[in-house]
Amino acid sequence: PRLVASHSHDIPRQLREKLKLLCRDSDLASIDMLGEADCEMGELLADAANTLLSSANISHESVVAIGSHGQTIRHRPDLPHPFSMQIGDGNRISYLTGITTVCDFRRKDMAAGGEGAPLAPAFHQQVFHSPEENRAILNIGGIANLTSLPASTDKACFGFDTGPGNGLMDAWIHTHKQLDYDRNGAWAASATADHRLVKQLMSDAFIQQAPPKSTGKEHYNLDWLAKQLTDFSHLSPQQVQASLCEFTSQSIATGVSQHMPDSQRLIVCGGGAHNYHLMDSLSKQLPEMTISSSEEYGIHPDWVEAMAFAWLARQTLQAKPGNLPAVTGASRPLVLGAIYPA
Repeated sequence: PRLVASHSHDIPRQLREKLKLLCRDSDLASIDMLGEADCEMGELLADAANTLLSSANISHESVVAIGSHGQTIRHRPDLPHPFSMQIGDGNRISYLTGITTVCDFRRKDMAAGGEGAPLAPAFHQQVFHSPEENRAILNIGGIANLTSLPASTDKACFGFDTGPGNGLMDAWIHTHKQLDYDRNGAWAASATADHRLVKQLMSDAFIQQAPPKSTGKEHYNLDWLAKQLTDFSHLSPQQVQASLCEFTSQSIATGVSQHMPDSQRLIVCGGGAHNYHLMDSLSKQLPEMTISSSEEYGIHPDWVEAMAFAWLARQTLQAKPGNLPAVTGASRPLVLGAIYPA
Protein backbone atom coordinates (compact mmCIF):
# COMPACT_ATOMS: atom_id res chain seq x y z
CA PRO A 1 0.00 0.00 0.00
CA ARG A 2 1.15 3.55 -0.69
CA LEU A 3 -0.14 6.98 0.23
CA VAL A 4 -1.37 8.87 -2.84
CA ALA A 5 -2.72 12.04 -1.19
CA SER A 6 -3.81 13.26 2.24
CA HIS A 7 -6.00 15.94 3.76
CA SER A 8 -6.77 17.09 7.30
CA HIS A 9 -10.29 18.44 7.90
CA ASP A 10 -11.22 20.55 10.94
CA ILE A 11 -14.09 19.49 13.18
CA PRO A 12 -16.26 22.58 13.88
CA ARG A 13 -16.06 23.69 17.50
CA GLN A 14 -19.81 23.22 18.11
CA LEU A 15 -19.65 19.60 16.97
CA ARG A 16 -16.45 19.06 18.92
CA GLU A 17 -18.20 20.21 22.10
CA LYS A 18 -21.07 17.80 21.42
CA LEU A 19 -18.60 14.95 20.98
CA LYS A 20 -16.92 15.79 24.27
CA LEU A 21 -20.27 15.70 26.08
CA LEU A 22 -21.21 12.38 24.45
CA CYS A 23 -17.87 10.85 25.45
CA ARG A 24 -18.56 11.69 29.09
CA ASP A 25 -21.39 10.62 31.37
CA SER A 26 -22.93 14.08 31.11
CA ASP A 27 -26.47 15.10 32.03
CA LEU A 28 -26.30 17.47 29.04
CA ALA A 29 -25.93 14.59 26.56
CA SER A 30 -29.04 12.91 25.15
CA ILE A 31 -30.12 10.35 22.57
CA ASP A 32 -31.17 13.26 20.33
CA MET A 33 -27.69 14.74 20.63
CA LEU A 34 -26.17 11.36 19.78
CA GLY A 35 -28.39 10.94 16.72
CA GLU A 36 -27.69 14.44 15.44
CA ALA A 37 -23.93 14.11 16.03
CA ASP A 38 -23.94 10.82 14.09
CA CYS A 39 -25.51 12.63 11.12
CA GLU A 40 -23.25 15.69 11.42
CA MET A 41 -20.15 13.53 11.67
CA GLY A 42 -21.20 11.54 8.60
CA GLU A 43 -21.68 14.75 6.62
CA LEU A 44 -18.33 16.10 7.82
CA LEU A 45 -16.49 12.91 6.86
CA ALA A 46 -18.13 12.99 3.43
CA ASP A 47 -17.04 16.60 3.05
CA ALA A 48 -13.48 15.62 4.02
CA ALA A 49 -13.43 12.83 1.43
CA ASN A 50 -14.85 15.07 -1.31
CA THR A 51 -12.33 17.82 -0.49
CA LEU A 52 -9.44 15.34 -0.60
CA LEU A 53 -10.45 13.97 -3.98
CA SER A 54 -10.96 17.44 -5.42
CA SER A 55 -7.61 18.74 -4.20
CA ALA A 56 -5.82 15.61 -5.45
CA ASN A 57 -7.66 15.73 -8.81
CA ILE A 58 -8.88 12.14 -8.34
CA SER A 59 -12.27 11.15 -9.76
CA HIS A 60 -14.87 9.70 -7.43
CA GLU A 61 -15.50 6.92 -9.97
CA SER A 62 -11.91 5.69 -9.60
CA VAL A 63 -12.28 5.08 -5.84
CA VAL A 64 -13.42 1.56 -4.94
CA ALA A 65 -14.39 2.37 -1.36
CA ILE A 66 -14.00 4.61 1.66
CA GLY A 67 -12.89 3.00 4.92
CA SER A 68 -14.29 5.14 7.76
CA HIS A 69 -13.45 4.37 11.38
CA GLY A 70 -15.70 7.15 12.66
CA GLN A 71 -15.52 8.99 15.96
CA THR A 72 -15.38 6.78 19.05
CA ILE A 73 -18.00 7.79 21.61
CA ARG A 74 -17.56 4.87 24.00
CA HIS A 75 -15.27 1.82 24.15
CA ARG A 76 -16.20 -0.57 26.97
CA PRO A 77 -14.65 -4.03 26.52
CA ASP A 78 -14.80 -4.49 30.31
CA LEU A 79 -18.60 -4.63 30.72
CA PRO A 80 -20.69 -7.84 31.05
CA HIS A 81 -21.99 -7.01 27.54
CA PRO A 82 -18.90 -5.41 25.97
CA PHE A 83 -19.39 -2.83 23.24
CA SER A 84 -17.62 -0.16 21.21
CA MET A 85 -19.53 2.73 19.62
CA GLN A 86 -18.27 4.86 16.73
CA ILE A 87 -20.42 7.49 15.02
CA GLY A 88 -20.31 9.05 11.56
CA ASP A 89 -23.26 7.75 9.54
CA GLY A 90 -22.00 5.54 6.69
CA ASN A 91 -25.26 6.06 4.80
CA ARG A 92 -24.56 9.77 4.55
CA ILE A 93 -20.91 9.25 3.58
CA SER A 94 -21.81 6.90 0.73
CA TYR A 95 -24.73 9.08 -0.43
CA LEU A 96 -22.84 12.38 -0.37
CA THR A 97 -19.69 11.00 -2.00
CA GLY A 98 -21.25 8.45 -4.34
CA ILE A 99 -18.63 5.96 -3.08
CA THR A 100 -19.23 2.63 -1.33
CA THR A 101 -18.32 3.11 2.34
CA VAL A 102 -17.21 0.55 4.93
CA CYS A 103 -17.75 1.41 8.63
CA ASP A 104 -18.31 -0.31 12.00
CA PHE A 105 -15.08 -2.30 12.03
CA ARG A 106 -14.90 -3.19 15.72
CA ARG A 107 -18.16 -4.86 16.72
CA LYS A 108 -17.83 -8.14 14.78
CA ASP A 109 -14.57 -8.82 16.61
CA MET A 110 -16.33 -8.10 19.92
CA ALA A 111 -19.17 -10.45 18.97
CA ALA A 112 -16.52 -13.18 18.78
CA GLY A 113 -15.24 -12.42 22.27
CA GLY A 114 -12.55 -9.94 21.25
CA GLU A 115 -11.80 -6.44 22.53
CA GLY A 116 -12.43 -4.88 19.11
CA ALA A 117 -9.05 -3.17 19.42
CA PRO A 118 -6.42 -2.53 18.42
CA LEU A 119 -7.11 -3.24 14.73
CA ALA A 120 -4.10 -1.53 13.14
CA PRO A 121 -1.65 -4.43 13.87
CA ALA A 122 -2.90 -6.42 10.85
CA PHE A 123 -2.02 -3.43 8.64
CA HIS A 124 1.29 -2.90 10.44
CA GLN A 125 2.14 -6.51 9.59
CA GLN A 126 1.48 -5.81 5.90
CA VAL A 127 3.66 -2.72 5.61
CA PHE A 128 6.35 -2.86 8.31
CA HIS A 129 7.31 -6.54 8.68
CA SER A 130 10.97 -7.38 8.00
CA PRO A 131 12.43 -10.90 7.77
CA GLU A 132 15.74 -9.45 8.96
CA GLU A 133 14.86 -8.00 12.38
CA ASN A 134 12.26 -8.18 15.14
CA ARG A 135 10.26 -4.97 15.10
CA ALA A 136 7.72 -3.26 17.31
CA ILE A 137 5.32 -0.64 15.95
CA LEU A 138 4.16 2.07 18.34
CA ASN A 139 1.12 4.18 17.54
CA ILE A 140 0.69 7.16 19.85
CA GLY A 141 -2.77 8.66 19.46
CA GLY A 142 -5.00 9.55 22.40
CA ILE A 143 -4.20 6.03 23.57
CA ALA A 144 -0.90 4.29 22.77
CA ASN A 145 -0.73 0.79 21.28
CA LEU A 146 2.04 -1.61 20.36
CA THR A 147 2.38 -4.22 17.63
CA SER A 148 5.02 -6.95 17.77
CA LEU A 149 6.36 -8.05 14.36
CA PRO A 150 8.79 -10.97 14.82
CA ALA A 151 11.18 -11.50 11.91
CA SER A 152 10.24 -15.17 11.76
CA THR A 153 6.82 -15.83 10.26
CA ASP A 154 6.61 -18.87 12.55
CA LYS A 155 5.95 -16.46 15.42
CA ALA A 156 2.60 -14.68 15.61
CA CYS A 157 2.17 -10.95 15.31
CA PHE A 158 0.41 -9.56 18.36
CA GLY A 159 -0.35 -6.22 19.98
CA PHE A 160 -2.26 -4.33 22.67
CA ASP A 161 -3.00 -0.89 24.12
CA THR A 162 -0.31 0.17 26.59
CA GLY A 163 -2.26 3.00 28.26
CA PRO A 164 -2.48 6.74 27.62
CA GLY A 165 -0.78 8.26 24.60
CA ASN A 166 -1.41 11.97 24.08
CA GLY A 167 -4.88 11.96 25.66
CA LEU A 168 -4.08 12.98 29.23
CA MET A 169 -1.39 15.46 28.19
CA ASP A 170 -3.76 17.07 25.66
CA ALA A 171 -6.57 17.35 28.21
CA TRP A 172 -4.26 18.81 30.87
CA ILE A 173 -2.71 21.51 28.65
CA HIS A 174 -6.16 22.42 27.31
CA THR A 175 -7.37 22.92 30.88
CA HIS A 176 -4.46 25.15 31.89
CA LYS A 177 -3.36 26.87 28.67
CA GLN A 178 -6.39 26.44 26.34
CA LEU A 179 -4.14 24.69 23.79
CA ASP A 180 -5.16 21.54 21.94
CA TYR A 181 -1.79 19.83 22.48
CA ASP A 182 1.72 20.37 23.85
CA ARG A 183 3.68 21.28 20.70
CA ASN A 184 6.95 19.33 20.60
CA GLY A 185 6.41 18.50 24.29
CA ALA A 186 7.82 21.92 25.16
CA TRP A 187 5.60 22.51 28.22
CA ALA A 188 6.41 19.08 29.65
CA ALA A 189 10.11 19.70 28.99
CA SER A 190 9.97 22.96 30.98
CA ALA A 191 9.62 21.05 34.28
CA THR A 192 10.82 17.89 36.00
CA ALA A 193 8.55 14.88 36.44
CA ASP A 194 7.57 13.99 39.99
CA HIS A 195 8.72 10.38 40.34
CA ARG A 196 6.36 9.65 43.24
CA LEU A 197 3.39 10.70 41.11
CA VAL A 198 4.67 8.71 38.12
CA LYS A 199 5.03 5.65 40.34
CA GLN A 200 1.42 6.03 41.51
CA LEU A 201 0.16 6.44 37.92
CA MET A 202 2.10 3.33 36.89
CA SER A 203 0.33 1.33 39.61
CA ASP A 204 -2.96 1.69 37.70
CA ALA A 205 -4.63 -1.70 37.19
CA PHE A 206 -4.73 -1.42 33.39
CA ILE A 207 -0.95 -0.99 33.18
CA GLN A 208 -0.49 -4.21 35.15
CA GLN A 209 -3.09 -6.16 33.16
CA ALA A 210 -1.85 -8.83 30.73
CA PRO A 211 -2.78 -8.63 27.02
CA PRO A 212 -5.07 -8.83 25.17
CA LYS A 213 -6.25 -5.47 26.42
CA SER A 214 -7.59 -2.16 25.14
CA THR A 215 -8.67 1.07 26.78
CA GLY A 216 -9.86 4.59 26.02
CA LYS A 217 -10.87 7.97 27.41
CA GLU A 218 -13.59 6.20 29.41
CA HIS A 219 -10.72 5.23 31.74
CA TYR A 220 -7.95 7.76 31.18
CA ASN A 221 -9.62 11.15 31.53
CA LEU A 222 -9.48 14.29 33.69
CA ASP A 223 -11.75 12.76 36.36
CA TRP A 224 -9.35 9.82 36.69
CA LEU A 225 -6.41 12.23 36.84
CA ALA A 226 -8.07 14.39 39.52
CA LYS A 227 -8.27 11.35 41.80
CA GLN A 228 -4.60 10.57 41.15
CA LEU A 229 -3.60 14.14 42.06
CA THR A 230 -5.32 14.19 45.47
CA ASP A 231 -2.00 14.07 47.33
CA PHE A 232 -0.07 16.15 44.80
CA SER A 233 -1.71 19.59 45.02
CA HIS A 234 1.73 21.09 45.66
CA LEU A 235 2.85 20.34 42.09
CA SER A 236 2.71 23.07 39.45
CA PRO A 237 0.65 22.40 36.29
CA GLN A 238 3.84 22.01 34.24
CA GLN A 239 5.22 19.47 36.74
CA VAL A 240 2.04 17.46 36.29
CA GLN A 241 2.45 17.70 32.50
CA ALA A 242 6.05 16.49 32.78
CA SER A 243 4.84 13.60 34.96
CA LEU A 244 2.11 12.68 32.48
CA CYS A 245 4.68 12.59 29.68
CA GLU A 246 6.91 10.35 31.79
CA PHE A 247 3.92 8.13 32.62
CA THR A 248 3.15 7.69 28.92
CA SER A 249 6.79 6.89 28.23
CA GLN A 250 7.15 4.41 31.09
CA SER A 251 3.90 2.59 30.31
CA ILE A 252 5.00 2.14 26.68
CA ALA A 253 8.50 1.01 27.69
CA THR A 254 7.03 -1.44 30.20
CA GLY A 255 4.83 -2.93 27.47
CA VAL A 256 7.85 -3.39 25.20
CA SER A 257 10.10 -4.82 27.94
CA GLN A 258 7.53 -7.24 29.33
CA HIS A 259 5.92 -8.49 26.13
CA MET A 260 8.31 -7.71 23.25
CA PRO A 261 11.80 -8.10 24.79
CA ASP A 262 13.35 -9.41 21.57
CA SER A 263 12.35 -6.37 19.51
CA GLN A 264 15.33 -4.62 17.96
CA ARG A 265 13.60 -1.60 16.41
CA LEU A 266 10.68 0.58 17.48
CA ILE A 267 8.87 2.30 14.59
CA VAL A 268 6.71 5.19 15.83
CA CYS A 269 3.58 6.66 14.22
CA GLY A 270 0.67 8.81 15.35
CA GLY A 271 0.64 12.38 16.64
CA GLY A 272 2.91 11.51 19.56
CA ALA A 273 5.77 10.96 17.11
CA HIS A 274 6.03 14.78 16.91
CA ASN A 275 6.47 15.14 20.70
CA TYR A 276 10.25 15.48 20.91
CA HIS A 277 10.29 15.34 24.71
CA LEU A 278 8.30 12.08 24.71
CA MET A 279 10.56 10.57 22.04
CA ASP A 280 13.65 11.56 24.05
CA SER A 281 12.16 9.96 27.16
CA LEU A 282 11.41 6.75 25.23
CA SER A 283 15.02 6.61 23.98
CA LYS A 284 16.23 6.76 27.58
CA GLN A 285 13.70 4.12 28.68
CA LEU A 286 14.68 1.75 25.83
CA PRO A 287 18.42 2.36 25.29
CA GLU A 288 18.98 -0.99 23.52
CA MET A 289 16.40 -0.29 20.80
CA THR A 290 16.68 1.75 17.62
CA ILE A 291 13.74 4.18 17.55
CA SER A 292 12.61 5.46 14.14
CA SER A 293 9.69 7.38 12.66
CA SER A 294 7.42 5.52 10.26
CA GLU A 295 8.37 8.21 7.73
CA GLU A 296 11.71 6.42 7.30
CA TYR A 297 9.68 3.45 6.01
CA GLY A 298 7.62 5.38 3.51
CA ILE A 299 4.57 6.44 5.55
CA HIS A 300 4.27 9.79 7.34
CA PRO A 301 3.32 9.14 11.00
CA ASP A 302 0.14 11.22 10.72
CA TRP A 303 -1.41 8.94 8.09
CA VAL A 304 -0.68 5.36 9.20
CA GLU A 305 -4.00 4.94 11.01
CA ALA A 306 -6.00 6.44 8.14
CA MET A 307 -4.27 4.10 5.70
CA ALA A 308 -4.97 1.18 8.03
CA PHE A 309 -8.73 1.69 7.77
CA ALA A 310 -8.58 2.11 3.99
CA TRP A 311 -6.76 -1.24 3.94
CA LEU A 312 -9.31 -2.78 6.32
CA ALA A 313 -12.11 -1.65 3.96
CA ARG A 314 -10.28 -3.47 1.15
CA GLN A 315 -10.12 -6.59 3.32
CA THR A 316 -13.87 -6.35 3.93
CA LEU A 317 -14.75 -6.00 0.25
CA GLN A 318 -12.50 -8.94 -0.62
CA ALA A 319 -14.09 -11.04 2.16
CA LYS A 320 -10.76 -11.35 3.97
CA PRO A 321 -10.20 -11.17 7.75
CA GLY A 322 -9.30 -7.80 9.25
CA ASN A 323 -8.62 -8.82 12.85
CA LEU A 324 -5.79 -10.75 14.47
CA PRO A 325 -7.14 -12.98 17.29
CA ALA A 326 -3.72 -12.92 19.00
CA VAL A 327 -4.18 -9.15 19.31
CA THR A 328 -7.86 -8.71 20.15
CA GLY A 329 -8.62 -12.02 21.86
CA ALA A 330 -11.40 -12.91 19.40
CA SER A 331 -12.18 -16.61 18.92
CA ARG A 332 -11.16 -16.54 15.22
CA PRO A 333 -10.22 -14.31 12.27
CA LEU A 334 -13.25 -12.49 10.87
CA VAL A 335 -14.32 -10.26 8.00
CA LEU A 336 -15.02 -6.93 9.72
CA GLY A 337 -17.22 -3.96 8.94
CA ALA A 338 -20.57 -3.01 7.47
CA ILE A 339 -20.83 -2.05 3.79
CA TYR A 340 -22.91 0.93 2.68
CA PRO A 341 -23.18 0.74 -1.15
CA ALA A 342 -22.92 3.92 -3.22
